Amino acid sequence: MINFMWRIIKLLLYLAILAGLALIAYAYLGPFFGADFSAPLHEIRVPVDLNDGS
Repeated sequence: MINFMWRIIKLLLYLAILAGLALIAYAYLGPFFGADFSAPLHEIRVPVDLNDGS
């Protein structure tokens, strides 16, 4: 039973490492396949009231 649990833990660890590597690869290779990670470039103006609180 203990051996089976260690196999499951190792499998989950390998899957977590593989998922991390896949995420890093997607971050680097995504723009080559059409993924756009840039922030939207538009100006936002919001009026602010600077009263002294009285």
